[in-house]
Amino acid sequence: MERSERQRAIIRAVDSGRRSVADLAELTGISAVTIRRDLSELSAQGVLRRVRGGAAPVINRGEPYPFPLRIASATAEKAALAHAAAALIEPGMSVLIDNGTTALAVATELSGRGVTALALSLHAAAALASRPGNEIIVPGGVVHEGDLAFMGASAVDAVREMRFDYAVIGACAADPATGLTVARWDDAAVKRAALVSARRAILVATTDKFERTAAHRFGSLDDIDTLVTTADAPVAALRDARARGTQVITVDPVRPSS
Repeated sequence: MERSERQRAIIRAVDSGRRSVADLAELTGISAVTIRRDLSELSAQGVLRRVRGGAAPVINRGEPYPFPLRIASATAEKAALAHAAAALIEPGMSVLIDNGTTALAVATELSGRGVTALALSLHAAAALASRPGNEIIVPGGVVHEGDLAFMGASAVDAVREMRFDYAVIGACAADPATGLTVARWDDAAVKRAALVSARRAILVATTDKFERTAAHRFGSLDDIDTLVTTADAPVAALRDARARGTQVITVDPVRPSS
């Protein structure tokens, strides 16, 4: 198990309740020494609490996983999803690129494509600008530390003032029953505005997004025109999306090398 995947597994386990080092070592198949090192790193990042013999949830954490952990996770899978999503966008189109690591992968695919893009993070803006050809706009306002995402009223206003052929949207969670959710209220407000301002919305989601929920809802699968995910996504989620009239594009899942 890769380090980033292992640490995500640890966070998910601890989020549901206190876990001992032995529990986590058995879960991940990693030595207790490595687990203790992981717990020290994750505690320093504020995503769990070190307690005697293990770890416990952070009370009212309400924050997404740290950006360095997310950017290192499922990179090949995100690249495949990004390639499929970017294929829908033609030169000359206007596009909104959401914050988050999966949307960042789409921004990388769109570098040099000849689009007009509003980037909702500095990471996405840099990726879009890595090759000449795009017109790149950033909304201004508050930049969130870590993922360098634009938040607040200025970002919402900038999104509302533009019209997009496509909005490439990410989500912390996409459970069909509870809808599209994120960990931060101000992030949800920007995404809500994006769905209104775009002619078509593309949700690009790894399969784990269908199996959890977050605090702040910004929409539902009814608001999504195209879902891009992997073929091993939950069958019920894919069936539900198609029943709502959403175009579903799947790519083959990428398995980590052993």
